[in-house]
Amino acid sequence: MSRPLIIAHRGASGYLPEHTLPAKALAYAMGADFLEQDVVATRDGQLVVLHDIHLDRVTNVAEVYPQRARADGRYYVRDFDLDEIRGLSVWERMNEDGSPVYPNRFPARSGSFRIHTLADELQLVDGLNKATGGATGVYPEIKAPAWHREEGIDVAPALLDVLRQHGYSDKSDAAFVQCFDAAELRRIRDELGCELRLVQLIGENNWGESATDYDYLKTPEGLEELSATVDGVGPWINQLYRLGRKGAVPQPTGLVAAAHAAGLDVHPYTLRLDSLPPGFETLDSLLDFLIDELGVDGLFTDFPDIVRHRLA
Repeated sequence: MSRPLIIAHRGASGYLPEHTLPAKALAYAMGADFLEQDVVATRDGQLVVLHDIHLDRVTNVAEVYPQRARADGRYYVRDFDLDEIRGLSVWERMNEDGSPVYPNRFPARSGSFRIHTLADELQLVDGLNKATGGATGVYPEIKAPAWHREEGIDVAPALLDVLRQHGYSDKSDAAFVQCFDAAELRRIRDELGCELRLVQLIGENNWGESATDYDYLKTPEGLEELSATVDGVGPWINQLYRLGRKGAVPQPTGLVAAAHAAGLDVHPYTLRLDSLPPGFETLDSLLDFLIDELGVDGLFTDFPDIVRHRLA
């Protein structure tokens, strides 16, 4: 079996604020095989790289534009032009109460970081590949496509156009396109004619990511149905194992085996040294389980250097 792909989840976000160009450049230097880009749209139709459709938990938008929140109190990327968004400071993710989600990471509300466009990041990857002779790929995710259409913009064709402009259009190219929305992935494949490798992200139904029934997708029948459209699945790590009584050894749920039986690659998310899932005391024990026991094909991680060292 070949070594699993190392996919830098939002860059080297264990060390620098997520989805910033410095975090992506650091992840590249750490040997990530692919860099992830979460893609959302601005008011003027530009595609920016940001994990959420909201700005308030990762930027100073409330300080710069205090009157621009919607009725729910949140600040949406879709309500700002690119020039306005470029002027915001980006920092470590905050909870609703203003405390850092990961308190031991880059100091909160510090540093000089900015939001960038998808094109900016593709240019960075292309430049680094040319400068180093590397072959690191890209792994964009379309965030909330149905919501974006309600807001008046269709992200998928815009994303595919930007990817095409930077040389990503064929299955052999170093790119995956991922989404939580199964209907959107079918549309991307069948209606938009995308030949890139597609990955179905699998969440939980109560997360509200999309209208997709993830419980069904986790069944052998659901995975077989997916194989007609996508090349792989990206399940939540917690969906890959079950725990019995306290202290019991984690046992496979069978999801990875069923996906492989359907001809699908499996790229689970997210390995975090500072947020291990229940049942695992160390990152090494989690990696041993995912790689040696389950045989996953790739791994999303905030710590690409540590994973690469473990796989060396």
